[in-house]
Amino acid sequence: MNKLPLAKRVQALSMLCEGSSMRSVSRVVGLSINTVAKLLVDAGEACAAHHDEAVRGVKAKRVQCDEIWSFTYAKAKNVPTAKAAPDAAGDTWTWTALDADSKLIISYLIGGRDAGYAQVFMQDVADRLADRVQLTTDGLRAYLDATEAAFGGDVDYAQLIKLYGDLPESAKGRYSPAECTGIRKLTIEGRPDAKHVSTSYVERQNLTMRMQMRRFTRLTNGFSKKALNHAHMVALYTCWYNFVRIHKTLRCTPAMAAGLTDRLWSMEDVVALLQTREAAPTKRGSYKKKTA
Repeated sequence: MNKLPLAKRVQALSMLCEGSSMRSVSRVVGLSINTVAKLLVDAGEACAAHHDEAVRGVKAKRVQCDEIWSFTYAKAKNVPTAKAAPDAAGDTWTWTALDADSKLIISYLIGGRDAGYAQVFMQDVADRLADRVQLTTDGLRAYLDATEAAFGGDVDYAQLIKLYGDLPESAKGRYSPAECTGIRKLTIEGRPDAKHVSTSYVERQNLTMRMQMRRFTRLTNGFSKKALNHAHMVALYTCWYNFVRIHKTLRCTPAMAAGLTDRLWSMEDVVALLQTREAAPTKRGSYKKKTA
């Protein structure tokens, strides 16, 4: 059975987490594009399983949640006229929950931006926390019922609502967000500390996510063509961000700051997760030549 060498696996996965496209990884590492795609799928499944098992009982005090936009196959407005568009084509939202102190990504979810996904996401966040927390989200209405269902009254919850001015005529039709003219802090549940009602850390993590994954880069052709591959890349990135990448302010990884591990991981450790999931080669059965 052919097996990709460790060095090439490490190099390919590192490049994917550093913003390289799959085609560039294929050219630089010397692998076929199908091999890179298969490696991404295997690594994504291993990293998702590890996150689900390891990121539990997080002792956070302040949690911030947000959603980051991308698209799969085509933008939503172009899906009706797209050729052979899959069912998951269109807007793709990645929900993230971040520990404001350790900068750990506690939970993530890829899908739509509606009440159903909000319910699943917030329930997963609640299940991974060890103690009562102060929670801050943006003004998305779907968070209200989802937070109540997941936490009940055992949370100090506030929303940070940003106020925007009018978009100039010269900027309409382009990617030019309106100027933020102010914010409004709205207490929803419990007694949240007003000075910690913020989404700044999770929004900064959104920038890191957009910079580190080619699929999130705007105005390129590197966007995801398949929703499953998009999810696999986010799973790989989350494991790399939590366990491998040293946060410059913390001087350690988020997982170390959160007490989930006592050592610095390398990409070899991520590959080890993948290798443990690979089935051991089985002995071939007897072969008999067919006769006419």
